[in-house]
Amino acid sequence: MEQKIEQSVKLTKKDVNKSYWLWQLFSHANYNYERMQGTAFAMSMAPILKKLYPKKEDLVEGLERHLVFFNTDPNLGAVIHGATIAMEEKKANGADISSEAINAFKTGLMGPMAGVGDSLIQGVIIPMFVALGISLGLTGNLLGPLLVWFGLTATLVLISRSSWMKGYQLGTSAITSMLQDGRMKTWIGAAGILGTMVMGGLISQYVSFATKVTFNIGQVPFDLQANLFDAIMPKMLPLALTLFIYWLTTKRVKTWMILLGVAVIGIAGGALGIF
Repeated sequence: MEQKIEQSVKLTKKDVNKSYWLWQLFSHANYNYERMQGTAFAMSMAPILKKLYPKKEDLVEGLERHLVFFNTDPNLGAVIHGATIAMEEKKANGADISSEAINAFKTGLMGPMAGVGDSLIQGVIIPMFVALGISLGLTGNLLGPLLVWFGLTATLVLISRSSWMKGYQLGTSAITSMLQDGRMKTWIGAAGILGTMVMGGLISQYVSFATKVTFNIGQVPFDLQANLFDAIMPKMLPLALTLFIYWLTTKRVKTWMILLGVAVIGIAGGALGIF
């Protein structure tokens, strides 16, 4: 059975452009360990949400929805933002799209787009422009620094804006199609699984937590980390720490209290030779 969506609120190209430039200029303005680019994402979505949700409570809910952790390549990854705007537009017009679906979509794609984007932008395009600029600059040619300042900037803007607009254009048609044939639930589940895998990879790579406790069993030395935790499951303690901190957030423990607690326990444990 098809789900018909009446378009009562329509975004203009000006709305989408305004959102894009907010992201382009401020994507790393408040880059932090708690949310990475989350606040910048919410900032770029603010004019979109104000247009789509005239009721204050709906606007607040929308801003809170986009204040969660987010981190991806700001240029090629802008396709996520465009598609998210399309989802918000459909949601505002009555489509059955939950906040969880939108965040699952963002979380599921931010890792893959970061990998592709970083490889292309930081691994190819930026080194290419910088190398060419340096080679020209060494000869005293003013075109060298100008090429890096303006040529690289223009290229990145072209990539990011094209990705943003393409995400919005394709997102609208793709989401409409998914709503009609019931694929939305499948994609939500897939995005959720992918997002979990991405976060699991980040935990194993970036969370460092191990114990230095050793003792003797008879005449045999026993390393608690190597002989127990690593034997059961490598990276077991980082996972346990992450899950514990996540549990604390579900109990509405303030972030600064969690950070302070981790710092105090880490320092005390290091001083005592436990960690």
